[in-house]
Amino acid sequence: MESFLLIMTEKKLLSERDICTKYITPALKKAGWDIQLQVREEVSFTDGKITVKGNKSSRGERKRADYILYYKPNIPVAIIEAKKNTLTMNAGIQQGIDYSLVLDIPVVYSSNGDGFYEHDRTLYTGEIERELSLDNFPSPEELWKRYKKYKGIETPEQEKIVSQDYYYDGTNRSPRYYQQIAINRTLDAVARGQNRVLLVMATGTGKTYTAFQIIHRLWKSQTKEPLADYKKQPVI
Repeated sequence: MESFLLIMTEKKLLSERDICTKYITPALKKAGWDIQLQVREEVSFTDGKITVKGNKSSRGERKRADYILYYKPNIPVAIIEAKKNTLTMNAGIQQGIDYSLVLDIPVVYSSNGDGFYEHDRTLYTGEIERELSLDNFPSPEELWKRYKKYKGIETPEQEKIVSQDYYYDGTNRSPRYYQQIAINRTLDAVARGQNRVLLVMATGTGKTYTAFQIIHRLWKSQTKEPLADYKKQPVI
């Protein structure tokens, strides 16, 4: 009993990063997540809002998720927000929900190292919020099933489209978060039978790169064929 209380007291002294290293990451490994390929930690996805007052400007705090879990590269399925053990298990859930709405990710977790507090917009289990032990974190396949439900993906043909790999040119370039959302939502819409999608993006936000990734994934999934050769019609 004394040793148990000592462990619990020491746990209260751990930093947020220590909680990640000692409790959250091992729980993910046990659930079958590939830490190198499917898990990203401390992911900054915005540079912070710029505020201008008179002739001075300042940049706000970056938005940064403690963990983003990916079924496949650039196909995120869950967010985890970590907190110190002095806080409750669900202390980070609202922050995680805010990030999930920006990133279009359906499942959110908060953890203080004692377990996980889940917020699931897919209602896959019939509950939107519940507590889980460290040993019961969902596997990649389970969260992928929830993602498909959230996106309305029901058939193997639809899954083939939305799970198609992105194009990589060997430079480790990856899409910005809003490009990733645009690409994935377009593939989701096509998979559900929508043949026309309008994307509106500002100058300098990477329209060409976004369009290229959409075209590549549709082509590789054999959903859309390249333009066939044709004879030019005479100009009258």
